[in-house]
Amino acid sequence: MTRQSATQARAASGPQRRVWPVMALPALALVVLVLVSLAIGKYDVSPGEVAAVILAKLTGTQSGLSTTVETVVWQVRVPRVLAGLLIGAGLSAAGAVYQGLFRNPLVSPDILGVSAGASLGAVAGIFLSLPVMAIQGLSFLGGLGAVALVYSIGLAVRGRDPALALVLAGVAVGALLGACISLLKVLADPYNQLPAITFWLLGSLASITQGDLASILPAMALGLLPMVLLRWRMNLMSLDDEEARALGVETQRYRWIFIAAATLLTASAVSVSGVVGWIGLLVPHIARMLVGPDFSRLLPASLMLGAAYLIGVDTLARSIAAIEVPLGILTAAIGAPFFLYILMTARRGWQ
Repeated sequence: MTRQSATQARAASGPQRRVWPVMALPALALVVLVLVSLAIGKYDVSPGEVAAVILAKLTGTQSGLSTTVETVVWQVRVPRVLAGLLIGAGLSAAGAVYQGLFRNPLVSPDILGVSAGASLGAVAGIFLSLPVMAIQGLSFLGGLGAVALVYSIGLAVRGRDPALALVLAGVAVGALLGACISLLKVLADPYNQLPAITFWLLGSLASITQGDLASILPAMALGLLPMVLLRWRMNLMSLDDEEARALGVETQRYRWIFIAAATLLTASAVSVSGVVGWIGLLVPHIARMLVGPDFSRLLPASLMLGAAYLIGVDTLARSIAAIEVPLGILTAAIGAPFFLYILMTARRGWQ
């Protein structure tokens, strides 16, 4: 093993005494934003009323509050906040996996074409008027096929700068899949299917129900499970393939396990919320700055920060204007400047 890889391994498995106190920051931010999101909206509810409604529903007792307050909290805001938790955490975890797996700070579910592939599958499901489970299945297959195509192209054209080849392949495949989505929009019924597709592509948590949460929860749990169980192997996958194999890791098999898990998280999120971009690029970098590159610490930090970030953006989206602003607009407004910053500073190296 080279001196550089030995240094990376020591950095990934070093003392954790100074790291775990920092984990309290994303945990605190998540708790605060959840409480704020449950209380703030077009119909303001006090924190005490929120707690009373949730406690009453969980215990089967009466809250003593009006039906309007109970409906707003339990049927509207609780599913929306839970969706923000699941989707934000899933997209950020997928981004952390892709960046470590491809050893590229510019990689995310959006850049690699996963979101575009998942979007094409979901749009095709809407176009064919399929049920929710079928839409999610097509979304997963589309995302997995897109990332497999991008990775294959990156291997085929790999030259002096494999990271650039991977990013350019993702941009090209994403553009091709975007053209297919546009074609389906042209062919869709302008009165029923087209409005649903357009609204879905902008990204929103407004129409998510408890049934939607129940439909994506098993898939997200299945995608997160290998990340948790194989977290130490993810540290080794960030090394060169020869060095990882020398340490006993079957890189090819584990690479596809991690790709499938990250794609399942992305596709599940996209299938119910639409395209919510930039989270998989922005959040893992913030988490890495807080806790370092060790995936056993990076994963929980990314999960909490991603959930907090999306809940915060969603609260802003339904509060800053008379009408709700689509999530995709706000996440792009925040994520695009950060992406440009990464482009300008990538030459300094990244661990």
